Amino acid sequence: MLIRIDPDLATPVFEQIVDQVVAGVRAGDLVPGEKLPPVRQLAGDLGIAPNTVAKAYRQLEEEGHVETRGRGGTLVRDELAPSLPSRGAAEDFVRAARESGLDLSQAIGLLRRSW
Repeated sequence: MLIRIDPDLATPVFEQIVDQVVAGVRAGDLVPGEKLPPVRQLAGDLGIAPNTVAKAYRQLEEEGHVETRGRGGTLVRDELAPSLPSRGAAEDFVRAARESGLDLSQAIGLLRRSW
């Protein structure tokens, strides 16, 4: 998977990385067990600071998309509990948020207020 950064976007660079990795997982371009590039390698490839990539990887891990295994690297996780009722609720929420015209940041904001 190729990650591209657009410096002209208002979206912070680390969020662009997160968005592209999540999209890659959703599309099947990144499969469970696949390794992401090491932080320093991706930072060098993109011409950005390693801390920016590390921040993106931390967010991806917090959200459950990847897991970090130290020297074993950062790997795409298996789908999280697909049979849980919360997955259906999440998909319903996403659908309703999109129909209401919310963007991802606004939808996350609503979740944080309700958490």
